[in-house]
Order: sequence, then structure tokens, then C-alpha cells
Amino acid sequence: MKEIHKHFAGVHALKGVKLEVHRGEVHALVGENGAGKSTLMHILAGVYPPDGGVVSFNGHRDIVIENERQAERIGIAIVYQERSLFSSLSVAENIYAARQPVNRWGVIDRSRLLAQAKRILDSLGLALDPKTPLHELSPARQQMIEIAKALSLNAKLLIFDEPTAALTESETSVLFGLIHQLKNQQVGIIYISHRLQEIFHVADRVSVLKDGELQGTFPVSETSPEALVARMVGRELLDGGRPQGPVPDCGPFVLEVFHLSDRYTDEGFRWGLKDISFQVGAGEILALAGLAGAGRTELALSIFGVRSRGAGEIRVHGKSRSIRSPKDAIAAGLGYLPEDRKEAGLFLEMSVANNIAAARLGDFGSWWINDQKVNALALDCIKRLRIATPSLRQPVQHLSGGNQQKVLLSRWLLLNPTVLIVDEPTQGIDVGAKVEVHTLLRQLARGGAAVIVISSELPEVLAIADRILVMREGRINGELKHEEATEEKIMRFASMTREGALCQ
Repeated sequence: MKEIHKHFAGVHALKGVKLEVHRGEVHALVGENGAGKSTLMHILAGVYPPDGGVVSFNGHRDIVIENERQAERIGIAIVYQERSLFSSLSVAENIYAARQPVNRWGVIDRSRLLAQAKRILDSLGLALDPKTPLHELSPARQQMIEIAKALSLNAKLLIFDEPTAALTESETSVLFGLIHQLKNQQVGIIYISHRLQEIFHVADRVSVLKDGELQGTFPVSETSPEALVARMVGRELLDGGRPQGPVPDCGPFVLEVFHLSDRYTDEGFRWGLKDISFQVGAGEILALAGLAGAGRTELALSIFGVRSRGAGEIRVHGKSRSIRSPKDAIAAGLGYLPEDRKEAGLFLEMSVANNIAAARLGDFGSWWINDQKVNALALDCIKRLRIATPSLRQPVQHLSGGNQQKVLLSRWLLLNPTVLIVDEPTQGIDVGAKVEVHTLLRQLARGGAAVIVISSELPEVLAIADRILVMREGRINGELKHEEATEEKIMRFASMTREGALCQ
């Protein structure tokens, strides 16, 4: 790709970008949200036509990729960050959607379909029945099916857009092993990720985009995370207000949880959450760490009244509260930012202003909404949280991930919660936005709130937490203060039983 230009409604999104990917190379593409990464890949995948420039592929110069189907035919496949699957179809039907094998009478050959899907699943190390309905799979497993779908195209160039955002550590290892195999088969790979440690683990070269312009291409062995960040953001990143050294004692307990447990279920007579007790003080940021499936999100949903509990007591400011629904939780002063902000947090087709004001609609009129008041409140939030949006009326689905997260966070800040629980607060957002979100959470804690952060990224846990609780199999398996915490200690608690045996 040479001298690629693209305009949207007067915005020059790509400004003469050059990108070269060799056979058998993993080429990382990094930049802040809005830098132009997705636009460039959409041009390569046939979603958008370029306004200028030349695309050459597999020895053919100056080709025109008119649509995604043509891109797939010539050997270009993309694994999108946002899944493009059909929940009502089976795993096999999703992998070969619109490409199912047929017999000589034009009828779908289900035995061939299932056999081909099984081979793809086996190559990914997925012990799945290809007949399984997609909606029965976890988000992480669904992401692996998205990857399987791309692999089924036998592509010469594979584009991975944040492929590990929803994957567990073991699934990520499988993916990296697969990428190594594809390299050996001379497949070219473009790898987009905000997780810089992945770039240095898997990529050969890295290109940096900023504001639609190429900042440079470098061998990974000749650069560093700090150098990449400096080129990506063009400014010095602050530390999010993280205190150095020992953290001072927090204020009085704001949230206290006593002996919270799940009820027995009819499915295998199995326990989920098991006798969990902890406290969070005013001004404290408490992190919940642990491996996938440890029960962190389930604990948050139980505290917030989304999941029913079998036993346990919740106190807010020392007073026992009966929380059986999110409405009860909000009335008690609790707030919750879900892991999947698009599915469970935002009203994607509504405006930025209406998304911000959604938590306080009663303040804007009894019979109809006073748009002037809504806009004034939203504008104040946009300024304070530095939300990048061209207009108050902009549909929130068109904002970057970092700005979507700030919209959701501003909604809760308007309610001035006593306790705010945030699940994967920086998943899928760039490094600059991560620091801004961390700063906002620290400011909220400094104002006297208790903040609970659930994160699968250990560097994030260590960067923001005053105290860390490590969960394993529905229990709190260990506790670490900020000054004593390391990644190794967290992983030891996450992977070992209380008796000290390693989890196999």
C-alpha cells in the first residue's frame, strides 16, 4: 500500500500512508484510537475504496478491491475486533457462512461441512462440537470461532484486529502458536493490538500511525515500548496519579461483603462463589485479579444485584442493604461499568448527550425531556472528561473505544456513587486513553468513593490498585498490598490452591 488517502465528511483520515507486509512476516500496526488503523485495514479488506494511492498484492500491482468478497477471493481475510457471527447458527455454519459445501444437487453437504469445521477447530486446539449453537459459547470462545472463520479461507494475508481482547491466557498462547505456524507457511500477518507486550512477543516489524500519518516502520528488535508510545501519542504520558511507595491507610469502610456465596444449582450440583468476605475503604482502589473463570465478574454482578445470591450480607456505610436488583444497588449508592460496554452499557444508536444523561432523566422534565438541560450537562461532562466527539448529537457507536468508555464513566459520575465497580475498564482502548481512564478513577477515589477494578491485565492491576484480591475458583485466594504486589505473586495466588498445590 503506497500513498493511501481517505476522506470522511471533510476529515482527512489517511494522509499518504505506506505499508508493506512480506510473506511469512508478522507486521504489527499500532496507534491511538482514531489514528487510522481500522480505516487502512478496511481499505485493504474491500470495505472502503481509497481516495488515492496504490494497492499491490501477491505480485499484482495497482489492484482495485471492490468488496470484502473480492478480498477473500484473492487471499485477504480479516478478523475483526467486533464479532461478525450469527448467534442462532452452529459453530460450523458460522465458520463457513455463505460458503457451505454442497453436493451435486446443490444441497448443503452437512457431513463435509462438519468435517471441515472440525479440522479447523482442531488446528486451534478447540475441543468443540461443530454442531454447537454459537450462543452457547463464551465471548472468548466466539472470538476463536471468528479466527477459525478467517483460517478457513486459506488466506495469503491475515489481518488480526485486537484478536486477544476477549481471550484467556491459554487461548492467547494457542493463537500465538498458530501465528507461528502461519509464518512458517509463508502467510503474511498484520497484527493490530493496544497490548504492546504482545507486539514484542509476536511481531517482526511494527508500523506506527498517528492522526492518519505513518510515523515510521521499525524492526521490533530495534525499538522499545517507550519509543512506540512516544511516537503513538506525541506527548509524555502521565502516570494516572498513581502514588509512589506505600499507600496511606484508606478511610472508613464504605462497602463490606460478608460470606457471599452462590446457591446450589441443578446443573451438576456445583458451587460458584464460595464464602467471600472483604471490605473496601473510602478513597481506596481495590483490584480483583485472577484467571478467566475465577468468578470476578460473577462477584461484581452479585454485589450489584444482577445475579441472585444464595447467602451473604452487603453493608454500605455500615448499614445492611438488601440488594436484589440493579435498582436496589443504585439506591444504595453503587455503580457498575460492565465488561462489554457495547452490549450491556451504552445505547449505541443514541447520541453522546443522551447516553451521558441517561442516568438522570428524571432531572430533565416530568412529561418531556428538556434538551437544553441535557446538552448543558453533557457538554460539561465532555469538557471535564475530555471526550473527543464532533458533536453532542454524534451517535455513541461512532466514537473510539476510549471515548465510549469515558461516556459510560461520566454517566455514573453524575450519580456520585459511593462505590463504583468497573469491569475491564481499559479493554480495547489505546494507551493514552488508558492513562486518562486511570486518572479519572483515581480522582473519583480521592473524592472519597470506593473503587473496585476488575482487570485481566496484570500491569494495569499493579499500576492502579491500592490493594489486590486474587480470586481462584470462586474464592478469594490471596490478598496483596500495593507495595508488596508483583505479577509473580498475583499469578501464584491465581494458579495455586490454598494448600499450595499448582493448578493443573
